[in-house]
Amino acid sequence: MAFRNLSYRIRVPLSLSLAILLTGLVVALALTWRAAEDLRRDLFRNAVEVGTVLSNSLPAAIKHDDLWQAYQLLQAARTPGDERGERLFLVLDRDQRIYVSSQPNQYPVLSELRGQGPELARVEHAVRQGRTLEPYAVDQSENERIYVVLPMLDDGVAMGTLVIGYARTLFLPRFHGILTRVGWSALILMAVLLPIGWYLGDRMVRPLIQLANCLGRVGRQPLEQIQCTLHEGSDEIGQLGVRFHQMLHELEQKQRLETQMVAAERLAAVGRLAAGVAHEINNPLGGMLNAISTYRRHGSADPVAEKTFDLLERGLQQIRDTVSALLVEARASSHDLTPQDVDDVATLLRPDAQKRAVRLSLENGLTAPLPVPASPVRQVLINLSLNAVQATPAGGAVHCRIHPGEGRLAIEVDNEGETIPAERLRHLFEPFVHHNPAGHGLGLWVTYQIIQQLQGRIDVESQAGRTRFTVLLPVGQELAA
Repeated sequence: MAFRNLSYRIRVPLSLSLAILLTGLVVALALTWRAAEDLRRDLFRNAVEVGTVLSNSLPAAIKHDDLWQAYQLLQAARTPGDERGERLFLVLDRDQRIYVSSQPNQYPVLSELRGQGPELARVEHAVRQGRTLEPYAVDQSENERIYVVLPMLDDGVAMGTLVIGYARTLFLPRFHGILTRVGWSALILMAVLLPIGWYLGDRMVRPLIQLANCLGRVGRQPLEQIQCTLHEGSDEIGQLGVRFHQMLHELEQKQRLETQMVAAERLAAVGRLAAGVAHEINNPLGGMLNAISTYRRHGSADPVAEKTFDLLERGLQQIRDTVSALLVEARASSHDLTPQDVDDVATLLRPDAQKRAVRLSLENGLTAPLPVPASPVRQVLINLSLNAVQATPAGGAVHCRIHPGEGRLAIEVDNEGETIPAERLRHLFEPFVHHNPAGHGLGLWVTYQIIQQLQGRIDVESQAGRTRFTVLLPVGQELAA
């Protein structure tokens, strides 16, 4: 359970390492087993070679009952190691009794083989069971020796049996040598493969870890701040990277659309409220202005009263102008927008730009009249351009671009200056929201209302010291009510 909770950065390399270790262990065991089998085959082949020579010579001595000659033949086949008991020769007669042996003191002549201990009793049992003319081995794990049995024949007649026993300790030096070589080879191989396996495992899971880290940032950080460089390709991990970027893009679009919808609903509600308030104010306001006008026509010429009424009339007129600004209406009776209309806007804006030492450029993409109302479009362009000029520091630049597209007119106003914070962007088009002491906060509100009545849309981006307003207006459509 604890292994399953480990990070894939550890689990995958660790699994590869364990697989390498297990493979190395299996290979080492297989090589060791193979080496043991080779030793056993070498022993059997050696025993058959020696036994074949003896089995061809011993029948004649047995036939003439020449015990001494048989013993001499066994002594001739002995090696220096036989004195340490590494190899034992037993010649059995037809009744499986000892006819002669290489160690007569321990194995007397004509003694029963089964009387020499349980090990030789098992060998006698195997000899009696193995009635065959071919050499065969008796290798039982409880025996201290491995025995090779060779029948002795004379003209096809069985004369007895030759049993050659090899002590198991004879194999230990060679077996240990082989085991040591195999062990060192396995250790060297694993020492090389383990770092490679760990590196490859870490390299395999690195894209998954990056993806997990990126997914963990979704919901905790703004989407526009999540910048992830993920592997993309046709493999499974690459496809995950592609799908993540698609998901991030779709979430950004969804968030942007939700923000625009909330802003549109808020501005629509504010517009309805402002229009209602404006109408309610206009009625008593008109009555008060009419009362002042009536007093002037029929009242007495009192200088103090006249001065007071002048002050009241100017204040009420200012209230009327402010209220009128809230009641925006884009009139469809205006003529179609022409290239000259756009050039006129540049002419009107240039003095303000020169006064503030701002470079103003206007790119007019119109080459013929366009079926959109000229007056509201000019007002939108003037409002956005003036705001851009006022927001640009001395020495900065403002660039306006007007270009028609497929069934629409695009207006872009780009300026250098202070980046608008995200909190201000959310309330930028609401009335009386401004950050210029000389303004009243209705310019962008009026612009937004005109664009809505023209069934268009306006977007704003502000980052890295640049702000851009983009307006898209449909061409050849009736105004919204």
